[in-house]
Amino acid sequence: MNQTGLVVASHGRHCWVENDLGERRICHHRGKNSTAVVGDRVQWLPSQDEGTIESIIPRRNLLYRQDELRTKSFAANLDQVLLLVAAEPEFSQDQMARALIACHAQGIEPIVMLNKCDLLEAFALAWDRLQPYRDMGQNILAVSLRSGVGVEELKVLLKGKTTLVLGPSGAGKSSLVNLLVPSARAATGEISKALQSGRHTTTSTHWYWLDDERLGALIDSPGFQEFGLHHLDPRDLAGFMPDLRAHLGECKFYNCTHLHEPGCGVRGALEQGQIEPSRYQIYQRLFDQLNGKL
Repeated sequence: MNQTGLVVASHGRHCWVENDLGERRICHHRGKNSTAVVGDRVQWLPSQDEGTIESIIPRRNLLYRQDELRTKSFAANLDQVLLLVAAEPEFSQDQMARALIACHAQGIEPIVMLNKCDLLEAFALAWDRLQPYRDMGQNILAVSLRSGVGVEELKVLLKGKTTLVLGPSGAGKSSLVNLLVPSARAATGEISKALQSGRHTTTSTHWYWLDDERLGALIDSPGFQEFGLHHLDPRDLAGFMPDLRAHLGECKFYNCTHLHEPGCGVRGALEQGQIEPSRYQIYQRLFDQLNGKL
């Protein structure tokens, strides 16, 4: 008889599924075109000491990236995404913008967390680079995972929510998970051993409960260097950028690309200083890329 469960870890064609009692079992996917990701609710069929995923319950959302060659899914059914960047090493504004666009495209609330605020000079420079995002109302939290500054405020934001931690390698994701979930290292080792992923635990995605009541959860994902958005239509791009979206209703033409048309509300706002030039340049580059010009 089929049972309902939650996917809490995945690696290739295997995953761990947790039932409502907190019991976990290794499961395999049935068929090649139905791959569950962490955060999915699934129907699965027990078979001796393992199981088979029979179907995926319809998702609320799915955060993923796509380049010319492949699609990489991060997690499903998210309440929010914590985009973790650091004062050092310097983060890429282009990659951060792409990740935020992917969140908005799926209707997922993003939170930007800037780590290493104890590195005063580097932090000041990084904080200035985030000014356009603060201006458009993006929630940005400054923390130092080393000293604990801002951690209590972060815990409030995470309480009772399913949160995916996303960010480039070196930003401090492992430190964050180990700080909030002291048992995470042991749990990751156990899951990786069961899924035969060995030392390559950073290539897998893992779900951690933040409380005994299992109300809030943190999902740790691998770091990324690129964030493709090939799954998006370039005509929808401005609607996923809050600072541009605020001026879409001011365009003369309904099908305005915001690149060259007369009477464009977005370019008008840019000329009036209401949109940061660097943000508009990101839009231009992405539009051209998605439109097949690059």
